[in-house]
Amino acid sequence: MEIWINPACSKCRSAVTLLDAEGAEYTVRRYLEEPPSAQELREVLERLTLEPWDITRTQEAEAKELGLKDWGRTADDRERWIEALAAHPRLIQRPIITADDGSALVGRSEDAVRDALARTGGGRTP
Repeated sequence: MEIWINPACSKCRSAVTLLDAEGAEYTVRRYLEEPPSAQELREVLERLTLEPWDITRTQEAEAKELGLKDWGRTADDRERWIEALAAHPRLIQRPIITADDGSALVGRSEDAVRDALARTGGGRTP
């Protein structure tokens, strides 16, 4: 299991605290320091079964500067969104957890983090 976090984010810190409390084995990716490539974003979007605009923080200053609210949200617009997220990782919703079963989810609630643990065999360290 991997979790993409921004350490300044309270939701990310809460998710990591819960994973630790459950004895989960996971890898932390500080995605602002190690931004995902466009290809990695495509892969995680497939695992999430979401579109790039679904994981975009549209209230961020960068989103407003880019004019994201006016961007289309169709298959033809998908790559533009992915490239924007790769170039501006601060716009990526967090935390994103990739579970060992091949799925992924946005772990903004305790229930979502527990769902990720369940998808990873409970997450307990042997």
